[in-house]
Amino acid sequence: MRKSKAAVWVAAILGITLLVWLSPAPHPALAQQPTGSIATVTGTPSGPSIRVDQSLQNIKVYAGPSSFDYPAIGVLLGNETAPALGRAKDKEDWIQIYYPGVPGSIGWVWALQVGLSPGALLPEIEVPPTPTPISTPTINPTLESAFIGKVTATRLPTFTPPPPLDLPSFTDVGTQPSRVPTGLLILVLALFGFFGAVISYLRGR
Repeated sequence: MRKSKAAVWVAAILGITLLVWLSPAPHPALAQQPTGSIATVTGTPSGPSIRVDQSLQNIKVYAGPSSFDYPAIGVLLGNETAPALGRAKDKEDWIQIYYPGVPGSIGWVWALQVGLSPGALLPEIEVPPTPTPISTPTINPTLESAFIGKVTATRLPTFTPPPPLDLPSFTDVGTQPSRVPTGLLILVLALFGFFGAVISYLRGR
């Protein structure tokens, strides 16, 4: 009985060993691993552009290359960019930019307030004509006379000079010498005082 059990255990161990030895070993899957970095596509603006100086809060965009002859049509904020189209002929400190939302979608900025993209070459552009006002404001003469009165000339008061002052005249009167010298009078008064003091002292004793 014991021998049969031992034989069963031995047969079981041998069978498991044969199954493990004869079973095919799993092979690791080999795949090609990427090496290096994968290139990424980033969008870049095409053509030259301007960037507003970041130290400025905003700058004005004008309808032409002048802040006196052309009106302001918009603003650009600090560090904002815009496509650059060209420079004004004979006014190289003014740059034409693409500015949508206005007639023609163009505007002008002062070059000293913006920075141009490196290596940008801008063509020269003819200066546009200055705009003419639609109407010239005039003042109604009737309203002008009603609210703005005419200043009438008034005669200034005349100045009458005062009569000349009658200044008194003084004559130089010479001082007459005194008959008794002043020093002698002082000496006499001093002697009287001395004798008076001696007499009052003697009477007191």
